[in-house]
Amino acid sequence: MKTIDQKEQVLLDELKSYGSLAVAYSGGVDSSYLADCAHEALGQNALMVIADSPSIPREELQQAIDLANGRGWNLRVIQTSEHLNPDYLENKGDRCFHCKNELFTKMETILSEFDDVVLAHGAIEDDKGDIRPGTQAAANHCVVAPLQNAELFKKEIRILSERRGLPTAEKASFACLGSRFPTGTRIELEAMTQVEKAEAILRARGYTQYRVRHHENLCRIEIEEGDFEKIMTERLELTDAIKQLGYRFVTLDLCGYTMGSSA
Repeated sequence: MKTIDQKEQVLLDELKSYGSLAVAYSGGVDSSYLADCAHEALGQNALMVIADSPSIPREELQQAIDLANGRGWNLRVIQTSEHLNPDYLENKGDRCFHCKNELFTKMETILSEFDDVVLAHGAIEDDKGDIRPGTQAAANHCVVAPLQNAELFKKEIRILSERRGLPTAEKASFACLGSRFPTGTRIELEAMTQVEKAEAILRARGYTQYRVRHHENLCRIEIEEGDFEKIMTERLELTDAIKQLGYRFVTLDLCGYTMGSSA
């Protein structure tokens, strides 16, 4: 069994084997680590590509851009239009496929600017046990998964990220705003903005792992169980603030935050 240092070397060796690499970058734990390794291996021949669309909170996008600029990565911000795709908005269970398919399609337009460029994304070993429609989109576009090829798990990536001084080492898991809508419920752009603002309220009060689940006029908050006592002491202020966004009811999910759950 390889050590995490050996796995990182396997990763760097694979990255160095590519002439040019375009990394699907989101600012999350995995893609940030991949981006840093790609920059080390390929320098300016590694291009980090981040999508800008209504499904990405403005603060998340800005943090990702600031990180890339601070590390000296070669960054490209591209506009994606999954929010204009009826299949994405219908939210029938394959939303993630349409989102990733749009991203990889737009990334392919960059291919003409580089010689022998390869597209990469931040899929990891942990993902293999999950149903992830986005993985099919990656396969359709021949997008490689270097972190999986190096057999790296999330907990190992966090350790290696900390060694590199990446601020994402302890970053909470994040998913696009479309995931806040129950499968089968149409995604509306106005409601997506409503969710983003509600989550910004939670973030401003110091919550780090949270989801606002959108059920028409009801806001269902998921947080870690360790934050239950805190949110109960703040419930009146939170309820008033979130109701001002247009929700009639604000509830706390007593099951707490569940990683990978759908609204």
